[in-house]
Amino acid sequence: MKTLVVAATKAELAFFYQHYSLPEKDFVESKHFDVLITGVGMVATAFALGQNLTSKYQLVINLGIAGCFDRNIELGTLVNIKEDIFAELGAENGDEFLSITELGFGENHFQHRTKITIDLPAVRAITVNAVSGSEKSIQNQLKRFNPVAESMEGAAVFYACQQANIDCIQVRGLSNYVEPRNKDNWKIGLAIKNLNDWAITFIGEMN
Repeated sequence: MKTLVVAATKAELAFFYQHYSLPEKDFVESKHFDVLITGVGMVATAFALGQNLTSKYQLVINLGIAGCFDRNIELGTLVNIKEDIFAELGAENGDEFLSITELGFGENHFQHRTKITIDLPAVRAITVNAVSGSEKSIQNQLKRFNPVAESMEGAAVFYACQQANIDCIQVRGLSNYVEPRNKDNWKIGLAIKNLNDWAITFIGEMN
């Protein structure tokens, strides 16, 4: 099975690159898997996948860090994103927000596509252009979607894979709680280490 490993930044796959002695490029090809670094955000992700996602891949694995809305989950925990939502795609109607689905112009809600069993907590996520950093926006996201995680790329990967009819999973390391921006509370290093350890094992077992 040829797999495409997708991440927004090389930093999120630093140990993975080291373990497999991969060249420091944004697109790396190897026998059993390729790696694609897209850049941060939905637009960069969609463009990179549009250039590189082909029918030779049977599986896409989207890896990265994410914010966490649930304070009962310890930072550094890995989660399996079972569904992801474009949170901002739509229109404001006064105080009401109408999703692109409600407007009748498309879909904003996507599910992972896989027959592979992943032994990680399965959660809902939202994908945003601007990470939530005020109590008002945080409460709004919780009310509308009740998400556990927040990223800037996930739903774009799910969308691309749905369009290409390719199986896709998304695993995120929870690096910070969604709150007014406070770098002192972040555990990015831990989230990345745990994520890379999982990815190295997962790819190793597949091959």
